Amino acid sequence: MSRFGRFIFSIAALVIIAGVSATARADTITISGVNSGQLSTATVVCEFNSQTNTLTFTITNTSAITSPGSTATITGIGFDLPPIGNASASGLNGFTGSQAPSLSSNFGFSDADLGNVPAGFNNVVLDFGFTTPPSGNFNGGSVNEGLLPGESASFTVTGAAFSGFTESQICNAIFVRFQDVPAPFGSDVAVPEGVVPQEVPEPSSILLLGSALVGLGGFARRKLKSRN
Repeated sequence: MSRFGRFIFSIAALVIIAGVSATARADTITISGVNSGQLSTATVVCEFNSQTNTLTFTITNTSAITSPGSTATITGIGFDLPPIGNASASGLNGFTGSQAPSLSSNFGFSDADLGNVPAGFNNVVLDFGFTTPPSGNFNGGSVNEGLLPGESASFTVTGAAFSGFTESQICNAIFVRFQDVPAPFGSDVAVPEGVVPQEVPEPSSILLLGSALVGLGGFARRKLKSRN
């Protein structure tokens, strides 16, 4: 083979290796409890195939159990694709999903209304998710069917509605429900870094704002009367 031929062959080999590496790449995301922190944690290895619109992910419960009698069990896994929220209570539709065979947990897939997400995420509308029976609700589920610390579970989701989203956008849209978290929390929601709860004004803040608006209204009326 000529020197030029060997050069072309080397370039082709590099392109193939790069393509394989890109295909095999997966995002690893660390999530932690909004309120309970390290008492409710997990890692998610997530990969998205844009050609088949297929998401595969494996979640491992890495919670630190420091209180006897508490299990920090994962009972719900949901995704709200960006932007957060949706006009429909059931979010984007058309997804199908399944859990890989498991001896330690039992999750069912839902593409319908999964209910609200607690811990301050009032604006979240889950597009699809996996929950433990019997409720089919992200905010419910059975601890006995969930994922204990140290255990892992793998899932696959396919849907045309994934079109246009990047792997990072999809993977970071995850919300994980923990139950039986050590006191004083009881339960919590874990999210990737950078995802924050919706700000809900405290009653005192609302009262202060109302008083200010009333004061401004009175000032405006007085100014109007003085001009007349």
